[in-house]
Amino acid sequence: MRVDLFDFELPQELIALRPVQPRDSARMLVAKGDAPFDDRTVRDLPQLLEPGDVLVFNDTRVIPAQLEGRRGEAKIGATLHKRIDLRRWQAFIRNAKRVREGDQLVFGGGVTAIAEERHSDGSVMLAFEGEEPVEVLLDRAGTMPLPPYIAGKRPTDERDYSDYQTMFAAEDGAVAAPTAALHFTPELIAALDERGVQRETITLHVGAGTFLPVKADDTEDHQMHSEWGRITADVAERLNAAREAGGRIIAVGTTSLRTLESAASEDATIQPFAADTDIFITPGYEFRAVDGLMTNFHLPKSTLMMLVSALMGRDRMMAAYAHAIAEKYRFYSYGDSSLLIP
Repeated sequence: MRVDLFDFELPQELIALRPVQPRDSARMLVAKGDAPFDDRTVRDLPQLLEPGDVLVFNDTRVIPAQLEGRRGEAKIGATLHKRIDLRRWQAFIRNAKRVREGDQLVFGGGVTAIAEERHSDGSVMLAFEGEEPVEVLLDRAGTMPLPPYIAGKRPTDERDYSDYQTMFAAEDGAVAAPTAALHFTPELIAALDERGVQRETITLHVGAGTFLPVKADDTEDHQMHSEWGRITADVAERLNAAREAGGRIIAVGTTSLRTLESAASEDATIQPFAADTDIFITPGYEFRAVDGLMTNFHLPKSTLMMLVSALMGRDRMMAAYAHAIAEKYRFYSYGDSSLLIP
């Protein structure tokens, strides 16, 4: 499909630079089948779901993966993308032309890394020096990796260390937040429990590739980035049991959805999973594992705009986004939410 089919014009003032407080007071656009769009808030979620439905959250934790430093006299920046082993990460480098294989990169706090091979996606392998765990080095030298559309408008600050982390964050490894879950609070979870809505957690370590633009003119020519995900056997068993009992599986965020769909067999059974996934969901895809999606509003011509269009239909999603823009919903990572039920 042509990538420009997923384009739209977004007024810059609708890009959210901070989340609303409290988190669950964010607006939520509800799209169910062909019914009229419903303007609600995230706090309304319990009454929009049924007892026995299951919300599936991503429990990845964002690490301070943005580094600033030098290669000799040249300033460079590095955004970690994907862990390879205990000391090596793929990273996207700013001023990458100044970095050659074997160069030492010096970051703040005395943190250093050696540039190794360059990958086809433009990333560079960094081997961190020393014996301290890389997580310790990042806590000393790194900052939270805010999306470019926020970082380009304001600097990262202390608030982002909490704002850009979900209440489910437990497994270190993401370099971008699973932002759909940023809206949840203990009070909302209590209301969902009282409603009889179940919840499960899975893991997908979101990589910086999620922010890469689609440069191809056709979706068939786009190379999807890979990320590591996990669904344990007991979680898979409970999800399958809930569905057999008539409950719906609602993914909280596209990262949860992509992990669930990566783990689903042809008979729509969710299998245990622990592997990389580069699943690319575009219109025409047949969903096996999910019955709905809660997600924020995505960038034009992005792989995530294609994903929600695959779930709901392109025309329906373009109409939903036009409605959201007209009603001045807040967009992107710190913005408002949507609940999509085909």
